[in-house]
Amino acid sequence: MLGMELWGAALYGDPCGDCQFDWRIDMVHAVVLVAASPAEVDRRSRDAVGDERLSAEAWSVAEYVSHMADNLRNWAERVQGARLAGVTDIAGYDPDELARARRYDSVPLAAARWALGISAPAWVDVMRAALAEGVVVRHATRGEQQAADIVRNNAHDVWHHLWDIDRVLGQSAAGVSRPG
Repeated sequence: MLGMELWGAALYGDPCGDCQFDWRIDMVHAVVLVAASPAEVDRRSRDAVGDERLSAEAWSVAEYVSHMADNLRNWAERVQGARLAGVTDIAGYDPDELARARRYDSVPLAAARWALGISAPAWVDVMRAALAEGVVVRHATRGEQQAADIVRNNAHDVWHHLWDIDRVLGQSAAGVSRPG
């Protein structure tokens, strides 16, 4: 695995050292976690303006939500390419570069929420089918990834950024059960 990018539990720890995501999460719960993300974002950020951030260098609430929407859409598109066209070689992307190119800093929170509300259900449909079909892709820097790997990675991204949003808004994660 020389030259391969660390990802998942190998990179973040199990559970994740920051957000406590449990990488043993089953597929049903991982998909449900992502499916619930638009409602969770709405609930957690209902009183937010969207430009709240932990520091000048950190993403704002709206930027985190924009990233969540783009990441889910991006992965759904890649997996759908494998499912529908047999294109299993996929490239990586730099989320910070995408944030700059898409100008996340100018996306209103309401628009970011809307985007997540479209991306999450599309992702759920694609990933349920990919899990049932046993889709496998070859990521340029992570190597072979089965549908279950992608589902866990994306569920972690959602869970981690919900945790980030809570931190930005000074909310406790109390009452929120750990995934798994």
